[in-house]
Amino acid sequence: MAMSVGNDSGDENAPMNEINTTPLVDVMLVLLIIFLITVPVVIQTVPLTLPTVTNVPTTTKPENVLISVDGNCDTYWGQTKVESKQELLDRGVKALKDEIKRQESLGGKVELPEVHIRGDKDVAYRCIGGVVFTMQRAGFLKVGFISEPTPGNVTRDF
Repeated sequence: MAMSVGNDSGDENAPMNEINTTPLVDVMLVLLIIFLITVPVVIQTVPLTLPTVTNVPTTTKPENVLISVDGNCDTYWGQTKVESKQELLDRGVKALKDEIKRQESLGGKVELPEVHIRGDKDVAYRCIGGVVFTMQRAGFLKVGFISEPTPGNVTRDF
């Protein structure tokens, strides 16, 4: 700490024209330490590498299952309305078994079909989530969502 014992002119009654900056520096150092401690606490994120997405046109295979869910939570297998989750499960199990038998009879590697779900943009997610869960219970490993791409955001592999 510094102490002032007088001014340079020697006059004791002259007003002091120097500012004591020691309290200002002390306050600034305290604020700096507070900010250095609190900023990492406030900014906590999980380190992720998010995928970059481009819309790729889907290649429709005849063995793939197309399921649609409309705004009223009604489920359709192709064009046929499915009345219950149990019916959806039964149809899924049957379709998967039939496709595996067909591919085994042809010989070679068996490739499991995929489920493509088209959901209305206004439908509650619980309706689509129920379809995903039911189709996974039926044995389908790949479940995808079909969406409409924004114009000009489609890559073509020709």
